[in-house]
Amino acid sequence: MSGTGIDPSTEGADGAFNARTMLLITAIGVLAFIAMLVLGAYAPDLRSGHNGGSHALSNAATGFSGIVRLADQTGRNPAIVRVETDLTSEDLTVITPEHGYTDLSKILGQRGARATLLVLPKWETVADAQRPGWVRVAGLLPGADPARTLYPATPFGITRARSQGEPLRTVAPAAPPELQFLAPRILQSVSAKGLQPLITNARGAIVLGKLGKSQLYILADPDLLNNHGMGDERQARAALALLDFLNSTGAKSVQFDVTANGLGRSRSPLKLAFDAPFLAVTLTIFAAMLLAAWQALVRFGPVGRPERAIAFGKAALVDNSAALVRKAGREAHLGSRYVDVIRDRAMALFRLQAGIDQQTLEARLEALNPQRSFASAAHAAETAHSRDELLDAAKSLNHWLEEVQQ
Repeated sequence: MSGTGIDPSTEGADGAFNARTMLLITAIGVLAFIAMLVLGAYAPDLRSGHNGGSHALSNAATGFSGIVRLADQTGRNPAIVRVETDLTSEDLTVITPEHGYTDLSKILGQRGARATLLVLPKWETVADAQRPGWVRVAGLLPGADPARTLYPATPFGITRARSQGEPLRTVAPAAPPELQFLAPRILQSVSAKGLQPLITNARGAIVLGKLGKSQLYILADPDLLNNHGMGDERQARAALALLDFLNSTGAKSVQFDVTANGLGRSRSPLKLAFDAPFLAVTLTIFAAMLLAAWQALVRFGPVGRPERAIAFGKAALVDNSAALVRKAGREAHLGSRYVDVIRDRAMALFRLQAGIDQQTLEARLEALNPQRSFASAAHAAETAHSRDELLDAAKSLNHWLEEVQQ
């Protein structure tokens, strides 16, 4: 019978949380935690951008996803830029801010002298309540809005005029013949100090211009590139020709920035853990955690039985008795008892008569070992005052008995 009265083989078997239930709960928790980490790392990349904005991910009429898909299907390898540090490519980058007060200083700073097409905003839109991702055009933005796009370094003058869809004039030297746009219903043009015309209307108002000696191009009217404009085959052909004309020599791609539209993301250390080459380290750590969990859950060796409150056997009885004597502080008083034990052992070994008087017995024992005095060792044991003194005297008596037996 166990001292605790509990059978370990049945302990917890009928509990509310047995081993199988707890293992299932732990597994679900671990999987949920991993899913949360992965989602947290890739959440910025999962934003679709179908919010009706004027950017390269938007399917709204004022968005630019149409030119992106068209460039992709014609082998121009468009790339959506979500990180500002990726703007250092030599490929043409198209920037489409939704308002003129958007801060473009970091983006233009990253671009430097590289070819960049800045599309000015034009339309005021509201979300379509019946079609998510669509918008309704509420009207034109105030002219002061696009005029502030590069303010105060370069203030723009904005002009709007109705048109009948007449062809725009391409005045840029070496322009491809396909670069022939039609004016939208309301044409927005721009003027600025140092702005060189590349495309104008019949009256010379600048629709596309190059700012000074830089490679920064300003497209005044977004309807030449947005989804509404791409519904016309001629406009779509001219839009592709425009991208090719403005792109760098030997360029392999066209970049469309969405950081100016609030869809950017920063580099995440958490995402690095799930990307090569750090993915191998992450998987190794995960495998090590699984092995550690397996070792913690699986038993190795026999079941450990609890010890009895009172052990079986003479040895346990002697140990308990010794513990009682030790607690009572009576160890030093056991010296005479040990002397009697050694004396009786010697009498039995050498067959001394049991009725012999004490003085004769002491003389016989003293004569057995001339090298060590039995009387001195016995006296030290009987007069011991501490455990250490008793231990030394007992060792001396034990050595005396071993020596006389040799």
